[in-house]
Amino acid sequence: MKTLDFKRLRLIIILFTLGFSLLPLLVLGLAVKQRFSSAYQDALQGSLRTLVDSKRNAIDLFLTERLAQLSTLASALTYEEASDPENLGRVFSQLQSTSRYYIDLGVIGMDGRHLAYAGPYDLGDVNYKNEEWFAKVMAKGVHISDVFLGFRKYPHIIIAVLRREGNKSWILRATIDSDVFESFVKRVQMGRKGDAFLVNSHLMLQTKPRFGGNVMEDMELPFRADTRFPGTRVQDLTVNFRHYLYGWTWIENKDWLLVIREDPEDELRPLFEAEYLIWWLLAGGVAVIIAGTVFVTNTMVRRLEHAEREKATLDANLTQSGKMAALGKMAAGVAHEINNPLAIIREQAGWIKDLMEEPEVKAIPQFKEIADSVHRIEHHVERAKNVTHRMLGFARRMEPVMQEVDVNKQLTETVQFLKTEALLRNIDIRMSLAEGMPPTHSDSTQLQQVFLNLIDNAIDAIGKNGELTLTTRYDPVHHEIAAEFADTGCGIAPDKLDKIFDPFFTTKKPGEGTGLGLSIAFGIIEKLGGRITVASTVGQGTTFTVFIPVS
Repeated sequence: MKTLDFKRLRLIIILFTLGFSLLPLLVLGLAVKQRFSSAYQDALQGSLRTLVDSKRNAIDLFLTERLAQLSTLASALTYEEASDPENLGRVFSQLQSTSRYYIDLGVIGMDGRHLAYAGPYDLGDVNYKNEEWFAKVMAKGVHISDVFLGFRKYPHIIIAVLRREGNKSWILRATIDSDVFESFVKRVQMGRKGDAFLVNSHLMLQTKPRFGGNVMEDMELPFRADTRFPGTRVQDLTVNFRHYLYGWTWIENKDWLLVIREDPEDELRPLFEAEYLIWWLLAGGVAVIIAGTVFVTNTMVRRLEHAEREKATLDANLTQSGKMAALGKMAAGVAHEINNPLAIIREQAGWIKDLMEEPEVKAIPQFKEIADSVHRIEHHVERAKNVTHRMLGFARRMEPVMQEVDVNKQLTETVQFLKTEALLRNIDIRMSLAEGMPPTHSDSTQLQQVFLNLIDNAIDAIGKNGELTLTTRYDPVHHEIAAEFADTGCGIAPDKLDKIFDPFFTTKKPGEGTGLGLSIAFGIIEKLGGRITVASTVGQGTTFTVFIPVS
């Protein structure tokens, strides 16, 4: 009979259950994560775009205000007032009291020399006529410079306006405090890796970045910005194997490019923390599902395995019963056919025996040999008769006479029959009988026959010098009594265990057994509603267990 591969069945059930349970959960989790991450990225880029626009407007407003402030001041001063150093000093003091963005203030004539100067530097003998910014302010009227060293030999920015007054012209020039301007730009820096800086159209730094580079050094950008474009651009870029979010835009009042960089990890940290929490919860859920699946599958497969074993046992019992029934019919036929010639042989042997009582027969020289032959004929006829009698008993399947039976008492009485033979063979019969066992309704005579057969077989299996332990117990769960016969005999080979209940099968030497004892015991117990099991180890002994129902 083909048996189920329970290990493979268990594995298939677990894999299919986990697959159908976890796959939708994982797909849903990944979809939610992807959707949530995409929405958060869009929100982050929108936030950076707003920030860049806001900062560009602030810088434009700053430059516009400074330019308007100087233009208004230049318009309010006459040439004489502007060229008066004391008057310019008072104006510079008033200017600093309302706005601390300026370092110095100077009035420069058309010859490029200072008409008046208010500030910390000694620039009285400086001539700006050949400077680039001088030419630009003369040409356009106003000028905002890039960062340059100039005569101060220090990076700075100037804002200059041209004042025309009749036939006289002069330039009002102010130097912007680069530190104040730089801090104004850096206020937008965000997170641990965020940065903000300005570069001119030649990608020269106008403010010092937070990470790498100094003012007036060339800056290598991770994107192209060689031409001016309207609006603001935002892009996710990889720099040194790390993802950053860049936003950049051109300043309206100056050819400066504002660049702001953000580290998405800083902004996405709440998302990552929520994601970690979700993954931990998901892992916990998966662990619970796996543990539950394994537990339920193991329980189900164990019950299935138990049912399969019971079915196999039932099938074996049915097979054995069918075999016993068929052999019983055959045994009855064989016994009947043998009994008739045996009766004739026995009758003829008796007739010969009667003839041997005649005097003339006794005078025959071979009388003794003839008498011995007749005796052997009678002996073997009797032996054959016993065999056929047992075969008929096996085949007849007598209906049991049910009555209340004390199994312990029945077992004790049966032992007495074979106690002498056991003593002669130096076999110790030990009894461990449970107390308080309920009586059973059974056929005491047939039950005693079973016990007698099992004890007799055990003594034969031990031979000499051994132990036979008889144990009884009551199983209240299955409402049955178990009688165990454990010997220390030679044991039975595994390939013979499934044949020992077959009629005429014996492990004894030829002539020492008929092979019907266990078959008869099996048939009786089956008829009484019980069962017999056997377990044996070669060289250690055999244990037969008889289960008898209580009711």
